[in-house]
Amino acid sequence: MESNLSLFYGLSFLTAAIAFLFALYLYLWVKKVKVQNKRIEEVSKLIKEGADTFIRREYRILAAFGGVVSIIILLFLPSPIWTGNVMMNIAMALSYIAGTVLSAIAGKIGIIVATLSNGRTAEAAEKGLKPAFLIGFRGGAVMGLLVVGCSLLGVAAVLMITGDTTILLGFSFGASSLALFAKAGGGIFTKTADVAADLTGKVELGIPEDDPRNPAVIADNVGDNVGDVAGMGADLFDSNVAAASSALVIAATLSGNGLDTISMVFCYSLLGLIASVIGIATAKVGKNGNPTHALNSSTYVTTAVFMVLTAIATAVFPGFSWRIWGASATGLLVGVIIGITTDYFTDDTKPIVQKVAHASASGPAFTILSGVSYGFVSALPAMIGIAVSALVAYNLCAPLGDGFAIFGIAMAAVGMLSIVGMIISNDAYGPIVDNARGLAEMGGLGEETIRIADELDSAGNTVKAVTKGFSIGAAGLTVISLLGAFMSEVNAALAERGEALITGFDIMQPTVFFGVLIGAAVPAVFSAMLILGVDRNAQRMVSEIHRQFNSIKGLREGTASPEYGKCIDIATTGALKELIPAGLFAILMTLVVGFVAGVEAIGGFLLGNIVSGLLLALFMSNAGGLWDNSKKYVEAGNEGGKGSNAHKAAVIGDTVGDPFKDTAGPSINTQITVVSLVSSLAAAAFVAFSIF
Repeated sequence: MESNLSLFYGLSFLTAAIAFLFALYLYLWVKKVKVQNKRIEEVSKLIKEGADTFIRREYRILAAFGGVVSIIILLFLPSPIWTGNVMMNIAMALSYIAGTVLSAIAGKIGIIVATLSNGRTAEAAEKGLKPAFLIGFRGGAVMGLLVVGCSLLGVAAVLMITGDTTILLGFSFGASSLALFAKAGGGIFTKTADVAADLTGKVELGIPEDDPRNPAVIADNVGDNVGDVAGMGADLFDSNVAAASSALVIAATLSGNGLDTISMVFCYSLLGLIASVIGIATAKVGKNGNPTHALNSSTYVTTAVFMVLTAIATAVFPGFSWRIWGASATGLLVGVIIGITTDYFTDDTKPIVQKVAHASASGPAFTILSGVSYGFVSALPAMIGIAVSALVAYNLCAPLGDGFAIFGIAMAAVGMLSIVGMIISNDAYGPIVDNARGLAEMGGLGEETIRIADELDSAGNTVKAVTKGFSIGAAGLTVISLLGAFMSEVNAALAERGEALITGFDIMQPTVFFGVLIGAAVPAVFSAMLILGVDRNAQRMVSEIHRQFNSIKGLREGTASPEYGKCIDIATTGALKELIPAGLFAILMTLVVGFVAGVEAIGGFLLGNIVSGLLLALFMSNAGGLWDNSKKYVEAGNEGGKGSNAHKAAVIGDTVGDPFKDTAGPSINTQITVVSLVSSLAAAAFVAFSIF
């Protein structure tokens, strides 16, 4: 078994290197395309500068936060440093720092590539759909390959160097904590600008979406990059690391049947990256093709390749189990099904979006009521899918021996995230083509070019909704397996103290139910804090937009330029002010519950947090995508088209949905991962120091 593990360490590093080289090739391919339009080049530069400024200031704050946390880890985790286990504490702190650094790099790389690709995609749209799609997708694929390559490289390196899966949890916590704050901060920035730009531009002034007279338009484009690219890149890096880490923590506790479970985790992860490379290489759209179909087809190709490659590996290596392969395959297939059902509720060619658009003709109240209702309904298929995949994986692997059932769930999460390279590529494509659409309008490239950019943007919105559903579903399975990892850490601490081990959490026990109720409330309060942050910041930006239109002579007529920098600064300052409290709230509530009521309460806390968090995340992400594409459906000329009452109502629905789908919704899955990791890292402390 040891020889197998050494083999897969080497293959993991080799696969990551292949992904990096392919990403470099795609980056150079995109960079080789020249931007000819001076106005587009100028605006692209403003977007890049704004994004770089925000990321630099955000990372400065997060570096200070990470420094404080790393000192706390050094002193107290895995055990107080004065107990004599100094090297373990140093390894844990360094592992945490490595997780934060790689997560930050993932976000920064995304910004570099997205701001490089947006202007080139806009100009390529003048030549047609095919070249514009290829630049937008390949730009996103650079990030997809690098994020997954970094996660595979990081997990393999930490485990190979330390040989300790508890240290690996520190690496995962570093990735998760930075992702939590990066997603929250980027989400607040992007939706501050988006909401303010839409309400003042489309509703009040009746000007186009990306009209250069709107002072918030550059901030809106900057927000696409810091929220949907940097934030989501860090988020999916975290999800991938957390899934692998939880599986490896459980795998390290298993024995029997001659199975090489740790090697299986690495094998399936690296084969997922190889499958993503193949899927990315095959992505293409015809001259008059459908970009949504092209993106989905590439996902299906990646899925099929992964299934075949892992089946071959399972047949070749004697330490691999077909039952574990079945669990992994179940997770992946359910992930695809979640994506398909999400597409049904958010695609503007499907009836649900069109029904909400039709309801908008009767006023904004009906837009909100119908969107909320369908948003809640849309959560049901995904929740059933997560439940079914967990149940199937559990029962498939239970006959293998004690502990294998929960390992099966962990491998279902690994399977669902195995094609995350393709998922991130699709997700990063969205903000690139969104920016391209704005640049096409600001650069005066003509109605046909804007129409092509709109078609690319609509596909991006649909696929972004699908990828959010996919990542939330994967987070659901991951945190279930992290609950198993928490039990493993608790039992290790109990065994060391000579106390009885726990076998589960009985919700009929008052202590467990106490934890369930508090854990269920945390995602709701966390979401409220983020949305209120957007609300406060957007109000400040709306006031600034009003000031500029009232005080800058010639701005309404287009003979004077707005002060774009003022809106960018408002979005930046407000987002940085709001990003820390919500994340700290979730972490501190976990610690309070653990130290007050102990590990039984934390088991309930995690259960409540998972169920409530998944429901809210799915509801908000899908409802937001539904409202966004309802607006685009009206803007395409339906239900009265632009300027109609239906359009104004749909814009209001979209502004409500913006912080739902791009701030709170996708941040919740990171929040439930973070509290799960905090619980595992502090398990020994909860055992030793709880009040009750």
